[in-house]
Amino acid sequence: MSHHALFTPVELGRLTLKNRIAFPPLTRQRSAQPGDVASDLMSVYYRQRASAGFMVTEGTQIEPRGQGYAWTPGIYTQAQIEGWRKVTDAVHAEDGVIFAQLWHVGRVSHHALQPDGAAPVAPSAIRAENAKAFIQTGPGTGELVAPSLPRALSIAEIETLVGLYATAARNAIAAGFDGVEIHAANGYLVNQFISEHSNQRDDQYGGSLENRLRFLREVVQAVADAVGPERLGVRFTPLFTSTDQDRVYIGMVEKDPHHTYIEAIKVLQEAGVAYVSIAEADWDNAPDLPEQFRRDVRTTFSGRIIYAGRYTAERGARLVEAGLADLIGFGRPFIANPDLPARISNGWPLNPLIPSTLYGGTEAGFTDYPAYAG
Repeated sequence: MSHHALFTPVELGRLTLKNRIAFPPLTRQRSAQPGDVASDLMSVYYRQRASAGFMVTEGTQIEPRGQGYAWTPGIYTQAQIEGWRKVTDAVHAEDGVIFAQLWHVGRVSHHALQPDGAAPVAPSAIRAENAKAFIQTGPGTGELVAPSLPRALSIAEIETLVGLYATAARNAIAAGFDGVEIHAANGYLVNQFISEHSNQRDDQYGGSLENRLRFLREVVQAVADAVGPERLGVRFTPLFTSTDQDRVYIGMVEKDPHHTYIEAIKVLQEAGVAYVSIAEADWDNAPDLPEQFRRDVRTTFSGRIIYAGRYTAERGARLVEAGLADLIGFGRPFIANPDLPARISNGWPLNPLIPSTLYGGTEAGFTDYPAYAG
């Protein structure tokens, strides 16, 4: 089976990408402390992987309340902008293209991470079940904890939050990013507004699907206005079955996920955003996305479509050849193989992933995975 489809150039907004292999957003919890600043080590990590046609950073909180895990980087202070500038310079030195993922965890947080130890914020005061936050317990050490009970945002606070997304997007462009991705997946804040499980508001932000999509619509429009829709993508996790109850919180399976997410993608189409990114269920025995959903995404959306999940190069290339995807994201293989595109192209064997070093720590399991030596 040829991987050739993955090695053709593709336009994304005003950019031309050198291949269709994407490095997707992957939380690694290695920002410099204090201040949650992108570190020199992170610059090395992203630079090592800049042969991807397209890169998106790990989730980057847009404000202090948006953090649900210790040591994740932010993009709301001057020091954070300067830290990210080193990353973008490193990636651009290798001819890479990189977007920043704008993240707010909403209710998937803990009062220990919140300013003044306050409750996390969310559409409704409903605790996140089957989810975990991560708090620091000492220098470089921490523990997973159940998220705290959140408090519901007021309408005025929601309007302020929409503005914080736009400010974060402008900060990302100031830091040298080629664009931004709105994190609307994995049960975090934007997903919490979309989902009937976490949004039980009775104002204009809740109730009907149109109302539950209002926060997404406003954030997309504010960011598009701030940096241009051609520099914007949005990521979703449309889960279709709850075969594994412990995983449901990640995408919170809706009564009609097909309708919910096609309507959400219509919001992106209307705004003219550059791409939609779909993170598929990626645990063992996870069901594949329905073929009809993939076809409807393509007919609904005229921008670029990125899929990521448990893809092999062969399976990804088939989806591109079928015209259903434009780019394919490879997460775990790209963590373990900084030169993944060359390995795919040449049929070289892959380094195995070391699961114990995924989160936190320093070089080990981060920048010390070797390129192929022959």
